[in-house]
Parts: sequence; C-alpha cells; structure tokens
Amino acid sequence: MQTHESGRQVTSVRVNPGKIPMVNSDGSMVKGIPPGLQQHFSITSSAKIPWCTYGLYLSERPAFIFDPLIHAGAYYVQEASSMFLEQALMQTSDTSQPLRVLDLCAAPGGKSTLLQSLISADSLLVSNEVIKSRAAILEENSVKWGGANVVVTNADPVAFAKLENFFDVIVIDAPCSGSGLFRREPEAIAEWSEHNVQLCYQRQQRILADVFPALKEGGVLIYSTCSYSKEEDENIGDWLMDAFTVHSLPLKTEAAWGIVETRSDKHKTYGYRFFPDKVKGEGFFISCFRKQEGTGNTVRMPKRPALQKASKNESAILQPWLQTGSGMQLWKQKEDLFAFPQQLEKELLTIVDNVYVRRAGTTIGKIAGNDLVPDHALAVSTLVNGSIVAVTLKREEAIQYLRRDDVTITTGQKGWTLVQFEHYNLGWIKVLQNRINNYYPQGWRILKRAPDIP
Repeated sequence: MQTHESGRQVTSVRVNPGKIPMVNSDGSMVKGIPPGLQQHFSITSSAKIPWCTYGLYLSERPAFIFDPLIHAGAYYVQEASSMFLEQALMQTSDTSQPLRVLDLCAAPGGKSTLLQSLISADSLLVSNEVIKSRAAILEENSVKWGGANVVVTNADPVAFAKLENFFDVIVIDAPCSGSGLFRREPEAIAEWSEHNVQLCYQRQQRILADVFPALKEGGVLIYSTCSYSKEEDENIGDWLMDAFTVHSLPLKTEAAWGIVETRSDKHKTYGYRFFPDKVKGEGFFISCFRKQEGTGNTVRMPKRPALQKASKNESAILQPWLQTGSGMQLWKQKEDLFAFPQQLEKELLTIVDNVYVRRAGTTIGKIAGNDLVPDHALAVSTLVNGSIVAVTLKREEAIQYLRRDDVTITTGQKGWTLVQFEHYNLGWIKVLQNRINNYYPQGWRILKRAPDIP
C-alpha cells in the first residue's frame, strides 16, 4: 500500500476528452499530460490518477486563472479522491446504454463534468444546485465543458420527487461537516463541531428521503461526503437500509491505491474511505446502493410543453453556425435559441415541466432581424461549425481578451469572429469598421492582474 506525506497537498486536474484527445493514433491511451497541455504546466513529469481515466497529478500548482485553456474548458481542477466517482459509476452502471443521471448537489461542477465525460452522448445529465449563487458557478463550468446533453437546474431536492422512477443514477455529494478537507482548508477546523456533525447527519437523511422516489427500480444511488465522521458515512448506509429497500454494492479497488474499504455496524454496507496519509488526495468517503423497489416510469409528457421548437426560418439562420449531422433539435425559450439532442426531447420537456431550469443544452444565441447574435456557450461547445472565421491569440493577448479588455488584431474579415488560443475556442469578438467589440461574458472575466508572462 502506498503512503504519502500527510502534510503535502497535491494538485490534480482532469482533462476534457471532448476537447483534448486522450487517445493516440494507434488507439492507445495517452500517458501523462497530452501534448496539447504539456507546455501550459511548468512541470517535467506527470502521473495518471489510477482510478480516473482522464485524471492527472501535477508536480506543482500553476496559476490556473491565467491559463487560457482552463477558460476554454480544456481541463478542470479537481481533487483526486473525488474522481473515484468514475469507478462508482462504471462498476455499477452500463454507460454504453442511454442513462438518465442526476447530480443532485452539483456545484461547483467537478463531479458533473466528470459524469458528462463518462456517459454516452444520448444520455441525459441533470446537474442541480439548490443555492442560487452556487448554481451560477455550476452553470459556468458546465458551459465551459461544452456538452449539449446537460440540463442545469436550481431546485430543492424535494422538487425531484415529482419525477417518480425517472433516473437510472442519482449522485449525491452531500453537504457535510467537511473534516476530510482539514489539510486543504485549515480554517474549517475551527468551524467543526460534534453538533454540526449531527445537523449534517439529519440534513443528509432529509436530502436522501426527498429525492429517493426519483430513482427507478434497479437504479443506482451514489452517496459521498468529504467527512471522516461515521455518522455521516457508514451510519447513513445503515439508515438507508432501514428506511428503503436497497442493496449495498461493493466496488473493486487495488491495494496500491491505498483506499480503505469499510463495513457499517448494523447492515455491513460497503463504504470506501480516502485518507491523505494513504492516498494521493484529500479525505473522502463514497458508497453505492441499488434500489430494489419501485414501478415503471410514471412521469408523463406535459400536455402543454413550456418550450417551443425553433421555426423553419429560425432554424435556417442557425444551421450555418452548427456542425452538420449533429443530431440536435433546436428549441426556443423566450428570446434564446438552444440545441438539445433530438432523442432526448421527452426527457427535456419533462424536466422543464417539473423543475426550475437555468440552462438546457447549448445556447446558440438570439436572432436580431435575420442575423444571429451568438452566445458564448456556442463558442466553447463542440457544436460550433469549424468553418467559422477565427483568430488565434498569443497568451498575453488571450489573457487580455479574458479580462474583457480591448484586443487588437489584424483581420480582413468583418463581423462575428471566434477567438482561439492554441486552437481552443475562448469566445467571440465582433470586428467592426473602426473597432473590435469584446463579447467575453462580463461575469466570467479575469479580475486579477496577471504576473509577468514569459
């Protein structure tokens, strides 16, 4: 079993396979950091995280905010232990089949973007966050990751009870006392108390009870915390066994990973603990359960859908901006036009009819006259047409753009233009006769001043 110096924090990232290839031309997996990322990290070596296909350890922590590729959604900074969610999903569910997945407590978006990279293109991912301000961060990270089969919602867990027997998988990274993050966040030590552990234990029960009806028979519940407290971890497993008809699912691990398998006191449910002195990561707990009760999907299509499909004229204006053969249905909600997988029409309308939706699919933009005003989401998506005019910026220029400052470029083309860095899209500018307008989202801009850039 590997052990690691308890005082040493590690930095880990997860590559976006939709934007950076993780497979070589011969079909083998890329080892270490893909060439497209190597130059952006001031390191000479890297290591794959053994339990996550797209996870990488870095030997030091760069200033991520000043790396344009993180703003392009090329990778995500995520704690390594929590990436074990990949094993929980892959070992309990058939990801080659269409799945309906709910990430209930999803902000800031690490687990949701990981799930999005694992499920098939014809699967549905609903990423939910109950706190409005955190839901905005979740939405931003979801947009940057670029998937069209994701719905971002802002709802209390009980709202999903109306979607009875709807989801194949529900992931709950539950609010907890946070003792597993003491090394990374020393200030959390002063906030911890046994009383708070009990409050979290009760809150976790309420969340699970509220959302459990939405899981279909045979569906998988993946429960995790960043707590060491038995009350919030193994005891929750025993409570689930008492409250519902579920079966605890064991997961396969390797001894070299350093993960500790535990069994609860009463029902011997399986849990998996991550201790910083045994794994290269922070404190974490995860367990999986299969629902043994329920009926078929009882949710019906709404009689009066809250959305309308784009008209023929609107679709004709949008099509040149999109890749051909993308299999997307175009929808309109108020002034916004967005794309969503055609085969998920029923699922989309059902979600919109029952839960407050912040964003669905890929927002394409708004139509003004006979022209499209493109949305930022289109620029960083995998749907944007590759023939659209684009300009490539150097790193200094890219950071200037991401600060939403004025940019100076030389181009003979007027109109909407994609801004790229190392061939990855960052957003839009509009080239006019005497100036260039920067359309990077105001709320997402870099506020800090960059250090000297080599």
